Amino acid sequence: MILRLSLAVVLGGAIGFEREVRNRPAGLRTHVLVTLGATLIMLISMYGFNGGDPARLAAQVVSGIGFLGAGTILRDDSGVRGLTTAASIWVCGGIGLALGNGYYGGALLTTFFVLISLILLGLFEKRILVSKYHKFEFECIEKVGLIGDIGGIFAKYKMSITDIKIENIEEEGTRKLNIVMKIKMSDKARIEVLIENLLHIDGVIGVIYNKKRFNNKPKA
Repeated sequence: MILRLSLAVVLGGAIGFEREVRNRPAGLRTHVLVTLGATLIMLISMYGFNGGDPARLAAQVVSGIGFLGAGTILRDDSGVRGLTTAASIWVCGGIGLALGNGYYGGALLTTFFVLISLILLGLFEKRILVSKYHKFEFECIEKVGLIGDIGGIFAKYKMSITDIKIENIEEEGTRKLNIVMKIKMSDKARIEVLIENLLHIDGVIGVIYNKKRFNNKPKA
């Protein structure tokens, strides 16, 4: 029993530590407690009730953890967040049940694959998949309809704005805007032509893309 509960702390802690480092809603303590609790419940279902069906109590663990995982899922204007953390909590419940049943190999192997998925696949997503999302920063003079004009250019090239942040700046008596947009675009997008069109918008002073600034050339 001590070995199974100890492994629950170690394996749940390993997954929880990865979530904690990434500042996710459920971190080290949550994952440890879920794994530990699932292990204990499985032990109780096996040894606490003679002649009972261990699967009945274990099934309630799975459904209960589902409600706990739902609490980590957040929805905002940019989409849904927390699904991976909810899934990791659910898997920790399964790992705990496996440990409680004495299935050490399955618990260890599952933990290994979970960490591989969270760490290596996370790096893969950042390098490959997230390359479709690009950040544009605009320095603009405050003007009615400016956001719509910028959005119209992106729409013209079949691109969509997934996130936007606007900051008001007072500079030498002139009200300016610092606009940061997260844009979803295809890999074949012509950045040079896009930026040239953005700079032609009335009110746009400069555009920063990929740490490089492009300034609006004054009209002759």
